[in-house]
Amino acid sequence: MSQSAEFHNLDAPEDGILRELADGVSTRIFPGEGAMLSVVVIAPNASGTMHAHPEEQWGVLLEGSAVRIQGGEEIPVRKGDFWRTPGGVPHTMRAGPDGARVLDIFAPPRAEYRVPGKGFGTG
Repeated sequence: MSQSAEFHNLDAPEDGILRELADGVSTRIFPGEGAMLSVVVIAPNASGTMHAHPEEQWGVLLEGSAVRIQGGEEIPVRKGDFWRTPGGVPHTMRAGPDGARVLDIFAPPRAEYRVPGKGFGTG
């Protein structure tokens, strides 16, 4: 494989594996061997679906504002904030009036995110 295939850009809409998570919530996924990145775009005031998965997840708010709903708490986050979600903890996110862009990091990679599709892929 060419080394150039290992380089990506956060702003390139054609890059990555596209997944529509919910109305107004989409992601581009970049799987690796031990970790996976997901660049999530949330439309203004849109929110994801409460879900949980066994993989550990870290998130960084790249743009906008949002409320992270995790483990029964609602925590406002702003650009530059980051958080950890242990495996098995129910969570979602609601964007503020300007929307939000989030970088999620999963370890290990989520098998259901290795292909394009719809939904969070959890049972």
